[in-house]
Amino acid sequence: MQWTKKNEQTVYSNRWFSVNLADVELPDGRHLDHFLIRLRPVAVATVVNDANEVLLLWRHRFITDSYGWELAAGVVEDGEDIAVAAARELEEETGWRPGPLRHLMSVEPSNGLTDARHHIYWADEGEYLGHPVDDFESDRREWVPLKLVPDLVARGEVPAANMAAALLLLHHLKLGQDAPS
Repeated sequence: MQWTKKNEQTVYSNRWFSVNLADVELPDGRHLDHFLIRLRPVAVATVVNDANEVLLLWRHRFITDSYGWELAAGVVEDGEDIAVAAARELEEETGWRPGPLRHLMSVEPSNGLTDARHHIYWADEGEYLGHPVDDFESDRREWVPLKLVPDLVARGEVPAANMAAALLLLHHLKLGQDAPS
């Protein structure tokens, strides 16, 4: 069963996103108007150190009026390589420059509403350069033991689904029964 987009028009647009209205035909022939948001790719990054601690940001999201742990993230600029953007965001938001980045996963956090793709990377080493340029992005930055991740997610302290998925996968890769010794 597939919905078919017949037409799409931009209702509003700026440098970060556009809000579009699509005419969608359902399999039974009916049509409906469906709003959607077109977004630039998002690059996400973190570091897991030798003590199996992950670098996280504690931040407030005014839209949901909630606090939670997140990874450094931001939009990919025009012409920018996604991994380069992930490293840039990590450095700007935490003050840490990652070592060689590895792709962890790519997700579509809300594909019924937006075409956003979040590309998540991690490194197993990093260099502290100093206080983050974008310190307004979070209340604090901390090294959090990976072993605590499942409980943080279960308690709702990692409210963003993309961040929870990435942290749980890192937990599995580094501490799960299949993890290298």
